[in-house]
Amino acid sequence: MAADLSGKVALVAGATRGCGRAIAVELARSGAYVYATGRSSRVAGRSEMNRPETGEETGDMMTAAGGPGIALRVDHLEPGEVSALVERIDAEQGRLDILVNDIFGGDAYAEFGTKLWEHDIPGGLRMLRMGIDTHLITAALALPLMLRRPGGLVIEMTDGTFAYNKAYRAGVGLYYDQVKAAVQRITTGLTAELDGEQCTALAVTPGWLRSEAMLDEFGVTEQNWRDATAAAPHLCVSESPAYVARGIAALAADPGVTRYAGTSLTSAQLARIYGVTDTDGSRPDCWTYLAEIRAAGLPARETGYR
Repeated sequence: MAADLSGKVALVAGATRGCGRAIAVELARSGAYVYATGRSSRVAGRSEMNRPETGEETGDMMTAAGGPGIALRVDHLEPGEVSALVERIDAEQGRLDILVNDIFGGDAYAEFGTKLWEHDIPGGLRMLRMGIDTHLITAALALPLMLRRPGGLVIEMTDGTFAYNKAYRAGVGLYYDQVKAAVQRITTGLTAELDGEQCTALAVTPGWLRSEAMLDEFGVTEQNWRDATAAAPHLCVSESPAYVARGIAALAADPGVTRYAGTSLTSAQLARIYGVTDTDGSRPDCWTYLAEIRAAGLPARETGYR
């Protein structure tokens, strides 16, 4: 049964593309009024990601899905802009029930395979700001509004489970590793500071995501993505952004969501818990696959993992 979020108000911070866009669409489809934010705009131009997707497109997709909401240009590194956003939500809705912190955009500064002393320092520090500071600023300014009503939910989006990110992610660069590992600490800290409040914080990670950028990298579309497995066989366990988004919509509608406070959940775990599937009806389990197949050096196979 589809999630029912009627009457709820959500902020999806970082909803221009990827899973953030899909989450905004699915929450709106489920009846929540969604504020979808990002920096890329038809009017203001592209962010430093230099991608063609815009926030207005996300807004159009929310409307097409039959859901209420609005897309706004907001730089979540600027406390003044985030404060103005929260004030607008308060004035228009008087409440905020769901915060999805999906902001990053540091890919442009990633230098995979580069040691710390070889990495561009300004770029690395910019990545830290975009992946950590944005989450802290947004949570700090949104939580006072959320705490006015019981049942608030803060979802910290990341890349990798807490167990996976416990070890250093060799090859991605120390700055990138710091960003992804920091989300666990943010989730842990928020859970501790929300003790005694009726608000739940947890982390969610998609698997190998077929984002717009990833599809472009492999020269495929969502319709023919399997063509890319010829060059990258392990892509067989990849997933569309809608997969994790469907799970998050179901999670947000779960009256017992407090049982997941302080934990990390994968898109595959959400699928098993709530019975959702990816757009092709499958249930990819990327993180189990990475541990049992890829890390073990075994040939790619999707049987048992989607």
